[in-house]
Amino acid sequence: MKRIIPAVLALLMVTNCNAQNNKVETLRATSMKNDKSQKQNNMSKSIVIFFSHAGDNYSVGNIEVGNTKIVADYISEIKGADQFEIVTHKYDGMAYNPLIKLAQEEAKNGELPEYEGDVDLTPYDTVFIGGPVWWGTYPQVMFTFFKRHANDLKGKTVIPFTTHEGSGLANCVEDVKSAFPGANVQKGFSIYGHEVRTEKGKVEKWINGLK
Repeated sequence: MKRIIPAVLALLMVTNCNAQNNKVETLRATSMKNDKSQKQNNMSKSIVIFFSHAGDNYSVGNIEVGNTKIVADYISEIKGADQFEIVTHKYDGMAYNPLIKLAQEEAKNGELPEYEGDVDLTPYDTVFIGGPVWWGTYPQVMFTFFKRHANDLKGKTVIPFTTHEGSGLANCVEDVKSAFPGANVQKGFSIYGHEVRTEKGKVEKWINGLK
């Protein structure tokens, strides 16, 4: 009987050790699965394409960061989306009234100002497109981008958004639909420029409500 007890204890120790090892392996496998899932979730398939005007703006005065840039940053933070900012220096340093007069002339003449750099849209399934509303639609420099990438958004989900001081979405959604006829253009979102610094919750509610 005395010889049986040590044998039983040894067996119990081996069994316990195996159980612990199995538990460790299970935890390790679960951790690896979670890490893999997290990496997949972090792989951005969304991008925010936007134009934003810093400097003298209606209602908010002279600002260092444009209203639309702030909304674009919110979207990137919430969705993990990449960004491409449409940048032109044509409007740098302009006061608000001369700026909107120039914007009116550009729209009237159908001008397409150049912008800096470019982006490959191939990897993305969802494309947010945002800008301020100038004379009923996006600034003309955005139409330069639209023309250059007219065939690049076929089959992709496109979500317009605007910052404004009373125009809402204006004609922006319709103009995006015209620019990208093969895209699945969504309803869109608009927010007052003077609200973007204090009403992040409105952007979050919109993003979280997207299907």
